[in-house]
Amino acid sequence: MTAWAVLAGVAARLCALGLTASAAWLIARAAERPDLSALGLAIVAVRAFASARGVFGYLERLAGHDAALGRAAGQRVRLYRALAHGPLPAGSRGAGSGGGEALTHMVADLDAGQDLRLRCALPAIVAGVAGTAAVAFCWALHPASGAVVAAGALAAGLAVPAAAAAAARRLGARLAGARAELAARVMDLTDGRADLVAFGALDFATAAAERQARRLARTERLSGGVSAAALAAGTAVQGLTALGVAWAAAGTGAVTCAVLVLTALVALDAVQPAIPAAQLWVELRPAAARVRRVVRADAALPPDERPHRPAVPGRVALRGVRVRYGDVPALDGVDLDLSPGRSVAVLGESGAGKSTLLAVLAGLVQPGEGLALLRPARGLYQDAHLFAATVRANLLMAKPDAGDAELRAVLDRVRLTGWLDALPEGLSTPVGAGGRGLAGGQRQRLLLARALLADPEVLLLDEPTEALDAATGRAVLAGVLRARHGRTTVVVTHREDALGLFDDIVVMARGRVELHDAGDRQPIGRAFPSA
Repeated sequence: MTAWAVLAGVAARLCALGLTASAAWLIARAAERPDLSALGLAIVAVRAFASARGVFGYLERLAGHDAALGRAAGQRVRLYRALAHGPLPAGSRGAGSGGGEALTHMVADLDAGQDLRLRCALPAIVAGVAGTAAVAFCWALHPASGAVVAAGALAAGLAVPAAAAAAARRLGARLAGARAELAARVMDLTDGRADLVAFGALDFATAAAERQARRLARTERLSGGVSAAALAAGTAVQGLTALGVAWAAAGTGAVTCAVLVLTALVALDAVQPAIPAAQLWVELRPAAARVRRVVRADAALPPDERPHRPAVPGRVALRGVRVRYGDVPALDGVDLDLSPGRSVAVLGESGAGKSTLLAVLAGLVQPGEGLALLRPARGLYQDAHLFAATVRANLLMAKPDAGDAELRAVLDRVRLTGWLDALPEGLSTPVGAGGRGLAGGQRQRLLLARALLADPEVLLLDEPTEALDAATGRAVLAGVLRARHGRTTVVVTHREDALGLFDDIVVMARGRVELHDAGDRQPIGRAFPSA
């Protein structure tokens, strides 16, 4: 928020105050029928304040929007740069979801941050300064009236906004829960309709969704009622303040009393924007915090260890990393250094921490302790979503300029060309939202093909051949590793028959790296139970 926007806003409110005071004095004094010369200065003041108020109001909007949009543009560049060099930190909205969903969330958060500056911070600052000036003016004219205006300004500018913000915070939590519950029930009706019909539960699920929709509507009406009540309270305080000033200034004369009463009304009108600003602040502040968290996620690391300044492209390392889910340690003091260009198999029994290790390497989970030194210029975590589009369109999301020959080649690496040739429309065949029309193994391999097509410097895969038979799974892994061309590839797998394909083996147990073998791998296969 620039000082120019604040200064222009304050000047506009002070001109409104001066316009009201001079107009009130002019009307009250003119009623006494003085010589016209006695009214000349007031007439000039009314014209000057009226013209200046419009000019300063325009400058306030111009400077405010220029500052907010300029800041948002710079922040958008920093956000995209942060997202390009690593996934969202834990706690960010959309962390762990698909890249498109996460980016949509963050763009919405950027817009919310812009509103936070324009519709919350600027009105609140201007209201505070203008309200203080109005109180000082009234106090100088008549201290008792100034005290009444001060009390009204504190009530309308602080007490009512604070109460409105507290109510908005409580109702906001209820609204978020109600919306999430309704979204879950709607997803059950759409994605699980076939199962619901099969079990005769469609009517029950529909009725539950309708009840939740009504519950959400009631909560939204309550939220709207609270907002209306807060504005009504502010208006009531304004009226009561004007009445109090009229009573306190009754003995000052008609002209002074008129000036004080009308000035009190304008003073309280100047602080009224603080009420909706406080409610909006509660709603938008988390969004701004999420954007700052992403943009500043690398601030804790020394400059030579930040992800966007890779010292060695393709290298990842962990130093004393600890991650806990509640009271359960998922990673317990992990130290790991993976050299660039190596292929690494991560093994261990269920719950050993393999997937959490991969998520930390990808930046999807932030360590509670320790450092994750991520040094890929571009890294790609195995995606988990196929879009309601054709095979070609799903693949082109990784490389928009790829031709059909390149798409067929990458599908051949994951042993999908036979499947492709059997499709009615080949690459133009729709796969359905989430790959609904595909078998589990086909869906996994299509996602893997998309990851390979992106050609990242670091590729992180979590059980990429889980749904395949042993022979096909080994063949797919072999194709992926043969085609890596210096890429660092980390694969969580339970296939002991494929260990010979990897350069390094990492065995995990109870959240710790029990063994990191980059040489003789003969005894490794017996060191843990199969997952």
